[in-house]
Amino acid sequence: MKNIIKTTIAIIALSATALSYAASPQMVSSSEAVSLQKIGVVSSGGFTSLDKLDASLAMKAADAGATHYRIIGASGNNKLGGSAIIYR
Repeated sequence: MKNIIKTTIAIIALSATALSYAASPQMVSSSEAVSLQKIGVVSSGGFTSLDKLDASLAMKAADAGATHYRIIGASGNNKLGGSAIIYR
């Protein structure tokens, strides 16, 4: 019985993780974006690494219902900010 409960919990946790990756927008290049529908722009700032900025822009794109995004600018010295066009 304990094994069934542990297995069920593990399956639920792995399913939630897989769904979050499946729902994450994909970064695209400008040439790949030509065939997509632009739905807006998102911005974010205050990050200490490009990876954190990218993750924040991807999260905002997902919240807006985007399936793809393209970073169009990033700047800053100690704190980085940037913008991305979002697509469907």
